[in-house]
Amino acid sequence: MTNHNAWVIALLVLSAWGCGGGDTSLTNDPAVPTAGGARDGDEDVPKGETFYTLFKTSEGDFIIAVHPGWAPLGAERFRELVETKYYDNCRFFRVLDGFMAQVGVNGDPAVSAKWRDQGIQDEPAKVSNQRGRVTYAKGGPNSRTTQIFFNYGDNRQLDPDGFAPFGEVIQGMDVLEKLYKDYGEGAPQGRGPRQDLIGSRGNEYLQSEFPELDYIESARIFDTREAAEAAMSEDAASTEAASGAVPSTEAPATETPAAEAPATEALAGETPTTESPAAEPKSN
Repeated sequence: MTNHNAWVIALLVLSAWGCGGGDTSLTNDPAVPTAGGARDGDEDVPKGETFYTLFKTSEGDFIIAVHPGWAPLGAERFRELVETKYYDNCRFFRVLDGFMAQVGVNGDPAVSAKWRDQGIQDEPAKVSNQRGRVTYAKGGPNSRTTQIFFNYGDNRQLDPDGFAPFGEVIQGMDVLEKLYKDYGEGAPQGRGPRQDLIGSRGNEYLQSEFPELDYIESARIFDTREAAEAAMSEDAASTEAASGAVPSTEAPATETPAAEAPATEALAGETPTTESPAAEPKSN
């Protein structure tokens, strides 16, 4: 049996944790991927009426462009979550170097519980899980709820399993790459947080036992890229003024992260987790 098949089987077994009634567990851990083959043509997929989200985090700001044409249901759910400020103060609880950064369990267990069974239907991956793209974690068919992950590398092997990107990072990928990752994989496979305890105890658990985790301070939607970039620049200027730093005269970079990135290799010593963007990220 190949490693990939073993991870898929493990995910199918573990996916039941977060999808049944009454269970407080969350199983949104994309399994660590193996290298995949190239796929072209993403640039031809219609993006629809794109909107933009500015994330302010403990490491700095970044902007994503959300393309409803890529995954309409995923984009609609994401807008709803941001507009209700769901992601504010959420921790990046699973950050795996070279693979992805995962976030989306609310710090208040009562809030998380409200969304746990509100899964949306699966959608085909119209574009590939390449570097900088944003996708929902999930724990089985039609189980996408609130957890999302940001691809660090070329994770296109996730595409056939229903991990459909709905947006992409257009500024601040370096911020995502600075997120604290030394806790590694989540328990019991690694030293990171247990998803069932995140669900039942929220940020109290994460702050007391995993104090180094980075987090989202706020996430806000803008109709245009220019408005999002202006808000990002204002935030940077206010931060520099508060620290006494001299404001930079350079204009913020506006390039989209490269669509092509080196294929992600299996992380040494990693075992599949309860969720996987590449093999099957799970949602509440």
